[in-house]
Amino acid sequence: MFSGIDEVDWASMEHAYGPADDVPELLRGLASADPAEREAALDGMYGAVHHQGDVYACTLACIPFLFELVVDPGVQDRGGVVELLTSIGGFDLDEDDEAEIDEDEIEGAANYAMAAAAVTAGAGVFFELIADEDPGVRLAAPLALATLHRQPVRVLALLRERLPVEPDEEVRLALVEAAGRVALRHRPLAERVGKWLGLLAERAGSPGLRLAALAQLARCSPDGLPGDVVPVVSGLLREMRSAPEESGDGGEYTPPGGIAAREDDEPEPGPDTTPEAEPVDPEPVAPVETGRGEHVATPTLVGQLRSLSAQENAGRGAPWAADLLRTLHVGLDDRVGDRTALLADQLRSPDRRQRIDAVRMSGGLIRAWRGPYEELVALVGEQLSDREPRLAEAASHVLEELFGLAAPAADALAARLAADPGSWVRTWASGPPGLSSTVKALARLGDARAVPALAGALELPQVAHDVGFAVGHLGATARPLAGALRRRLAEVELDECAYDRASPLLAGLTALRAGEAAPEVLRVLRGAPEYRGEWLRTAALRALGAFGPAAREAIPELRALVRRPGTASATEAAEALWAVSGDADEVLPVLIEGLQSDQVHDRRAAAVALGALGPRAAVVAPRLRGLLAHEELWLRVDAAIALWEVSGRTRETVGALLTAWEQNRHVRVRVAECLARMGPVPEGSAAAHVLRSELVSVRRHNAMDGGYGSHDIHEDEKLLALCRQALRGTGKGSTS
Repeated sequence: MFSGIDEVDWASMEHAYGPADDVPELLRGLASADPAEREAALDGMYGAVHHQGDVYACTLACIPFLFELVVDPGVQDRGGVVELLTSIGGFDLDEDDEAEIDEDEIEGAANYAMAAAAVTAGAGVFFELIADEDPGVRLAAPLALATLHRQPVRVLALLRERLPVEPDEEVRLALVEAAGRVALRHRPLAERVGKWLGLLAERAGSPGLRLAALAQLARCSPDGLPGDVVPVVSGLLREMRSAPEESGDGGEYTPPGGIAAREDDEPEPGPDTTPEAEPVDPEPVAPVETGRGEHVATPTLVGQLRSLSAQENAGRGAPWAADLLRTLHVGLDDRVGDRTALLADQLRSPDRRQRIDAVRMSGGLIRAWRGPYEELVALVGEQLSDREPRLAEAASHVLEELFGLAAPAADALAARLAADPGSWVRTWASGPPGLSSTVKALARLGDARAVPALAGALELPQVAHDVGFAVGHLGATARPLAGALRRRLAEVELDECAYDRASPLLAGLTALRAGEAAPEVLRVLRGAPEYRGEWLRTAALRALGAFGPAAREAIPELRALVRRPGTASATEAAEALWAVSGDADEVLPVLIEGLQSDQVHDRRAAAVALGALGPRAAVVAPRLRGLLAHEELWLRVDAAIALWEVSGRTRETVGALLTAWEQNRHVRVRVAECLARMGPVPEGSAAAHVLRSELVSVRRHNAMDGGYGSHDIHEDEKLLALCRQALRGTGKGSTS
């Protein structure tokens, strides 16, 4: 094995962490008899040679040796190597991607293309591996074939032939998943695959296999799903719960009419007529637990993933059921009603693990799609009282993200809070303490029952870093906390840790507009240390601006700061001085100079501050109008809003705002805020069309594939409310 490996000039190549001269050792480690060494080697391959899916020259050089490993029956854990090869070779680069590649990316794109060609050229070996004695290899081989082989019709035929004789239930599910992958990559075959999956969903011998068929049908041919998909899936889940744990062989299944082997009524294209693959987003194959054999605990990423998976699935008769349900939900996509009904059924399940999965999937659904979620949220709230801590904690974290949508669970949150005062604040091995998700969820509802928890947090030696934000959501109901916030701010030592200690207190006082705290805030402003001092001064200036005339004693200090025009602190001080004194003539020159700054951030701050002056800053209208053509989109938006605020002219402002709306979805809340203040938006106008289009969209405007922010739901719900307000016309002007 590994003939010629020492003849490769590995030292001349690099991987993610430097010279690739350690790659031969990693490859030999994959063939080791020691399971810990094999796992460490696989971890090294993913961590360095195929780091985050990258393909280097050394990755390409590994491919022949990885193929040697997967065909050698003497090598253990070959399934992981098959997955590695699938990930290395499974990247699709379509024409649009090629057109966007710049010079710096040419080499990387070429490596991806060469890896795909090299692995695809050897993909024929996976045909033999699909009947390998090692179940782990059989588990990985179907997806490898579906992802890499150039003859999808032949792959489909093999998958269907193998299904009736495959003894392992989990491998049977992999065969069905691979068929779905073929349909996604080769769309001309989707109808054929859909027919087969439909028959499996109706007649397969095990509920798990029927659920797998439904999940793949949702992904590749959703029109083929039964109209009563929710009760069908719910029935399958009940059947899986009530059935004894399936044996290793799971019984044989022979589809009706012999469709597993072939479809005589459809001609099979030969190699020359194989439909072209349609590019889809690559799905990286991660080194996850296959459930095959014994594994030792190792301090590698692979080992940690395996350990977490084992903990998560401990005691589950069908640990793969959650993955099937996730796949089904992804396939159902914008069918929010069906997905909500299915999750509601899962949340009523007597199986706690199924409810944990349902809680997490509920969070994913609400995060990406708009809909009526009252019943679902109430059911998530019911999990807060469960004695299984993982379930209650998962529910709490989901509710934390919902802000106002968590209202149906408010009483459940309050009950959990009252039952365990010791959990109000969480401490960590490093970093400042933070409020628990239950406290934050209740505070974000504006529920006064969160106030005692915040009061308790303010008495701890170190204040939770997010106390101020929680106070901001509670508004006037948190007014009793002003005294404690003021007292704790007076105790802050103005040393290098001052920002961390003072910023949550300043945020809380700012939210409460607690002008009586002006002396304590002025102390911080005057004594801000050099380390993070600029951040601390910004927080203090915002507080003084929020206090307004109640902070009149700060005017001399603010006047001293505005005498340094052209700096960020001068703009911030001018904004605060205007709020406190109302003297536009004193701050206008400073803000005009800030508008000419070389820094886009400073220009944006000046534009926002000028807008707050309203008609008193009308003299800057030409300067703001000139910024409507600036290359920085956010500056254009801020300038357009300020232009309307100082001039009252809407035509050119609305045009600029609607252009930005289409160019970047993340500016939509800011734009809608302005349109709502302008209102009413005339019927039939371009603005009305844009707002109504947003309101009928089911997809949240900021939904992302593969990531999300903690405030995404809140921001999207805010956008919807602003759109309705703008259309109702409760503003002070007109967009005509």
